[in-house]
Amino acid sequence: MCSNHQHHDDVAADASVKGVTFKVDDMTCGHCAGMIKKALEHTLPGAAFSIDLASKQVTVAGDAAIAEKAIQTAGYQPERLAH
Repeated sequence: MCSNHQHHDDVAADASVKGVTFKVDDMTCGHCAGMIKKALEHTLPGAAFSIDLASKQVTVAGDAAIAEKAIQTAGYQPERLAH
């Protein structure tokens, strides 16, 4: 669990993103979502993604394996959801 509970209001859900969805149960706060956002922006520049903190889901329109590794590198444990 994250011990840094800062809020990142710029992290918002975008239901229009189509792609692979991950459940990230250890994404517990805005700081966690911000860390994942930063990792995805760095690893998949220009790729569309959405982060829904309430449902603990991250959807990425891009290479699923690269996205999964980026989330892991940020310190979180993504679980790919079946569509």
